[in-house]
Amino acid sequence: MSSYAIISLGGKQYRVKEGERLLVDRLREDEGATLQPRVLLIGGNGTPDLAPSTTVTARVVAHELGEKIRIGKYRRRTGYRKHTGHRSKLTRIEIESIGGAKRATKAAAKPKTEEKPALKAEKAVAAGPDVEAMTIPQITEAAADWNREEIEAALEQERSGKARKGALAALEAALEEK
Repeated sequence: MSSYAIISLGGKQYRVKEGERLLVDRLREDEGATLQPRVLLIGGNGTPDLAPSTTVTARVVAHELGEKIRIGKYRRRTGYRKHTGHRSKLTRIEIESIGGAKRATKAAAKPKTEEKPALKAEKAVAAGPDVEAMTIPQITEAAADWNREEIEAALEQERSGKARKGALAALEAALEEK
């Protein structure tokens, strides 16, 4: 498997690697469609191959608009001022494979190990309750039944997540009561 390739899309050349996402000029393909751009060079395994027989497979992720470019015209002493703008139409693509085989995702590459139910329960208690899915009144009600460790875990989770003022105040008040 090669480490990089140079492809041609829309009259421009791009150096790509597997798994890389890049913005190119708008393509006619729909979102989710796969395409095989013209391959100009394959490299990374010692000497580059200038006449590659391998293919590069790319998937269209989304169609986007580029950053707005502001254009202003001005002529001195006449009062003439004109402003206009432009946003390029772009397509975000992801390189799925170089040379045939599709790249394995992280989840597929790592075999899952079976956890014991007791360990799952310990991790759930250590992590504390899921406060991100709860509303502030639900947090206020439930915090009365939680022990100090659960409240501290929930407070830490809220601070690292949404950091809602009402939820933080309710958890801090429950922590002072304990």
